Amino acid sequence: MKKIIIALFLGISALVQAQNTVSGIVTNLKNEPLKGVSVYVPELHKSTVTDENGAYNLTNLPQGNLKVQFVFVGFATQNKLVSSLAKTTTLHIVLEETIFQMDEVIVSTAFNKIQSQNVMKVEHESIKSLQRKGTATLIEGLATIPGVAQISTGTSIGKPVIRGLSGNRVLVYSQGVRMENQQFGDEHGLGLNDAGIESVEVIKGPASLLYGSDALGGVLYFNPEKFAEAHAFKTNFSQKYFSNTQGSNTSLGVKTSTENWKFLARGSYNTHADYSISGGDRVTNTRYNETDFKTGIGYSNATFSSVLRYNYNKLDLGIPEEGIANQTISKHTAFPKQGVFNHLLSLNTVFFFEKSKLDVDLGYIANDRSEFPETTIAGLHMKLKTVNYDVKYHLPTIGKLESIFGIQGMHQTNRNSGTEYLIPDATTTDFGVFGTINHEWKSSVLQAGLRFDNRKITTTAQGISGEEGSFQAIDKSFDSFNASLGYKTNLATNMTLRLNLASGFRAPNLAELTSNGVHEGTNRYEVGNSNLKTEQNIQTDLNLEYKNGHFEFFANGFYNHINHYIYTSPTGTVIADNAVFDYIQNNAKLYGGEIGLHFHPHPLDWLHYETSFESVTGQKQNGDYLPLIPANNWNNTLRGEFKIKNWLADGFAALTVSTTFNQKKVSGFETQSNGYTLLNLGLGGNVKLGKTAFDVSLNGNNLLDKKYIAHLSRLKTDGIPNIGRNIILGVNFNL
Repeated sequence: MKKIIIALFLGISALVQAQNTVSGIVTNLKNEPLKGVSVYVPELHKSTVTDENGAYNLTNLPQGNLKVQFVFVGFATQNKLVSSLAKTTTLHIVLEETIFQMDEVIVSTAFNKIQSQNVMKVEHESIKSLQRKGTATLIEGLATIPGVAQISTGTSIGKPVIRGLSGNRVLVYSQGVRMENQQFGDEHGLGLNDAGIESVEVIKGPASLLYGSDALGGVLYFNPEKFAEAHAFKTNFSQKYFSNTQGSNTSLGVKTSTENWKFLARGSYNTHADYSISGGDRVTNTRYNETDFKTGIGYSNATFSSVLRYNYNKLDLGIPEEGIANQTISKHTAFPKQGVFNHLLSLNTVFFFEKSKLDVDLGYIANDRSEFPETTIAGLHMKLKTVNYDVKYHLPTIGKLESIFGIQGMHQTNRNSGTEYLIPDATTTDFGVFGTINHEWKSSVLQAGLRFDNRKITTTAQGISGEEGSFQAIDKSFDSFNASLGYKTNLATNMTLRLNLASGFRAPNLAELTSNGVHEGTNRYEVGNSNLKTEQNIQTDLNLEYKNGHFEFFANGFYNHINHYIYTSPTGTVIADNAVFDYIQNNAKLYGGEIGLHFHPHPLDWLHYETSFESVTGQKQNGDYLPLIPANNWNNTLRGEFKIKNWLADGFAALTVSTTFNQKKVSGFETQSNGYTLLNLGLGGNVKLGKTAFDVSLNGNNLLDKKYIAHLSRLKTDGIPNIGRNIILGVNFNL
């Protein structure tokens, strides 16, 4: 590894050493210079800001084509492609004011377009905007995005659900590499902390063309925070307090950059007591503690750019089994509990050639997961180690035609060292090869791609055949061809249509192939099926958007057909007082969508009204409903944005009414759920007291202390309600 890093950072210096510069002036439509505009080159992780004259200067740039982003609050983002860089290139930019949110560059798709240019509809949310909603965890914030929900275990564990699909059907990417943390388990959370993450992108639908197996249902792509601008040194401190759990969230970060070198580091600590339901009773052992550390170092010159990042995450999670019993505000977890250690190391390097480039991502993930039933001796102890690679070659652009050829792969080992075995020791190997093209003409874009994948899974035999916890050795290979076709056009001024047809696949996971025992949390004896076939789906997506200066409307519809959908079915027999469930397959379909609008009335420039409705239905081929399908949801937000003299900037006040409807469309072993309405309030802004400036936020969630049970709560079967009223106070200092 040391030799590889040295080669990537220094060994390429023998290639062509161009010393190109891009400079210019950024103004508004009135030809007035704009100070503080962020000018960013993503591939080099290089940025600067405009001075009081609107001037900027980027040096030491590579040859060939280069994308430069211009981002400024209150103005539409511009993503400029600079072709055939010269020694000195002048690029003047005129930014146009906009009322709605900035048009962000989408990193999770192949060609890194801004959303208005993108063929696929991708939801982009900054972590700051999610935090303003007052959510306690990252997954709670994600669940506020239309089309996204969560399977929760109290407040500590949440698993993302995208349009009714979850677990191994949804891929999670962080630092440019896929997260692998035994995500087949409902009680296995994300293992990510929102500190040090800048934004998230949500692909709702099959993304196997870009990401291979397990992206059948969608992708969550987390973008890490950017490095500081050249010749800058920044320190940041934030603190949050949560009234319901008497919880605390502390984060401290530092970053600095020279012209070529970049460095950042951030540490955070989360601690929460048992959450209380409406009325004040606490749910025993829902407490948890989290330690997170992120760091990164980067180097770029005119030939290549390389960034090495590391994330350490430690979770100490209580497992609630007693319901509402011992009442305490202790944050020290009791038995049973989980201990999870996650290490994520990533290396991204981009090599620039005269008219093309090579983008290489390498990742190493070590997930150490233990479960302690009654003592400090682990009953379940699984160690998952994953090495993955992603190599994409961007071919020279021909006119308006862009093309990418890539290979991806993964080598993964799972080892057990506890007294219990949930899945066997195993080795998984992935290999995929793909190509995709993007062609633009006038206001239209056409994108297409083709991919082939192979996954091999081998396991070792364990235990005595026929007894609980025993596994037979298997050696399986799964192949899949997948394709995608997308079209985007402007039907009229301000009206955009997107139509996408894509296939995806998912190879059976180890639990589905090999299970033989009681699955904790489900109270079922599950029996795997080594003859399971690959899940294969085809999804059609239609997106219609209209946007003008004061009104924005969107409508998303989808139909998802899945062949060989894998699920558990009761056999009618009982082992050790637990009902036996087999893993079987059937064809299935999911359909629904999201609709919403954003209204900004003139001349009330400070007022915004946003509303959205989301719905998904999942059925098997015989008409029975699929399990774990979110209930329909309707959100309404009235938001004001304001400034008070010289002491409060970027002020906001938001009132949200979130209505979740009855869920009557349930599978055979699920219970129906009643609907509920929650009232949330948020206030905040940037406060200036003399020379001191800081961000402050005050949120009240479930203000009316409503007693409710979410349909996807894993505590629902025990009749345990979700969290009651929660007041969150947060401050953030940029030192």
